[in-house]
Amino acid sequence: MNQPTTVPRKVLLLDVVGLTPRALADMPRLSRLAAAGWQSSLETVLPAVTCSVQSTMLTGRPPVDHGAVGNGWYFRDLGEVFLWRQHNALVEGEKVWDALRRAHPVARVANVCWWYAMGMDVDSIVTPRPVYHADGRKSPDCYTRPAALHDRLTDRLGAFPLFQYWGPTASIASSRWIVEATRLLLPEHDLTLAYVPHLDYDLQRFGPESPEARAAARELDDVLGPLLDDAERLGVSVLVVSEYGITAVDRPVDVNRVLRRAGLLEVHSQAGMEYLDPWASTAFAVADHQVAHVYVRDAGRLDEVRTLLEATPGVDQVLDRAGQAAYGLDHERSGDLVLVADPRAWFTYYYWLDDERAPDFARGVEIHRKPGYDPAELFFDPADRSAKARAGLSLVRKKLGLRYAMRVVPLDPRWVRGSHGRLPDDPVDGPVVITSDPGLRRESVAAADVHDLVLEAAGVAVAATTPL
Repeated sequence: MNQPTTVPRKVLLLDVVGLTPRALADMPRLSRLAAAGWQSSLETVLPAVTCSVQSTMLTGRPPVDHGAVGNGWYFRDLGEVFLWRQHNALVEGEKVWDALRRAHPVARVANVCWWYAMGMDVDSIVTPRPVYHADGRKSPDCYTRPAALHDRLTDRLGAFPLFQYWGPTASIASSRWIVEATRLLLPEHDLTLAYVPHLDYDLQRFGPESPEARAAARELDDVLGPLLDDAERLGVSVLVVSEYGITAVDRPVDVNRVLRRAGLLEVHSQAGMEYLDPWASTAFAVADHQVAHVYVRDAGRLDEVRTLLEATPGVDQVLDRAGQAAYGLDHERSGDLVLVADPRAWFTYYYWLDDERAPDFARGVEIHRKPGYDPAELFFDPADRSAKARAGLSLVRKKLGLRYAMRVVPLDPRWVRGSHGRLPDDPVDGPVVITSDPGLRRESVAAADVHDLVLEAAGVAVAATTPL
């Protein structure tokens, strides 16, 4: 039997990370889309972090099946902690575009900045990818597929604004670039994925109820307007999702320092700096916002570690394998224990006991070197009046082709005012789903349901996409 060659209805899957009913109150353009179509809360997954939620949406499966148990984890076969890896092979299972192409083999798919983009089996890819120079300098850029797309986008939009995508200078500039790139690709593809990060920034810096958070929502709504107008003009069905809601926090929990003081976590020293030693540690944690994976080398000491962490202020839950199974998180990559923070708490990655012994990467934006997530990277150290000036001097050194180090990030976590990762306690601060098509209405939407919603928006009967 010949495969059908018709094209599907065009769909834009727009990930407005951090979008909640609270934020929508300051976003009239998105609210208008919701009023014309429909809106529902979205039941996210644990951990409610980017890589886990996106992978669930695109596979229709929980983390136990796709393996993205966080934004990073301890790679047991390598003996290293890695966050923010980029290869799509790390996400196990079939993706939504595979199902789409079974019904429509000629369907064209684009991904603009959804995670795990490298090696993704789609027609067009745009993802942040710095230039790592041989002398240690880092320059902003992006990776594209096809390769010619890189010059097409940068000639039109300028270089990808990497330093406005994350770090102390993160701003609307990166989301604006992503939206404009999406506008260029939207007419050429049947399914277009786009991720816009702007609500991540000031909501973590200042909290979701701050004036800065409200201003960020209005700013992003203005930037999204032209893309939503394009979709309406082109007859593209729009599906807006968010991964999590950011909630107010004021209690950092130094879980690795707890483990170290108990004699369970080991470090090694070089040049007066301390580095986590995962090979030698009995237990250590990979902190990821309000969730932490704890890896315990000696199974005989698991109860000891669990008892210690259950008594740690700021820890709400300590999940063993059975507890993880209840959340669909019991993958082999998960920690032997998974911690969930109290509602107003979050986990730092810090493992040193003296800031003078902190590694040099601790004061920089080093998402690939730190063995855990560090939201303090969103700040120039507020306690250091020279931080911004030194950052400017470092940029001068960079422009002269000299090596430089941005030692501007605070080691004091108290500046962070918003976090996410645990399941939401109040729907007003939980993630949402919005579609332009009222015919897609459902009573409730789980993150895994987004997979089928995309197919239905494309006009594909979900049963028809099941592999033979």
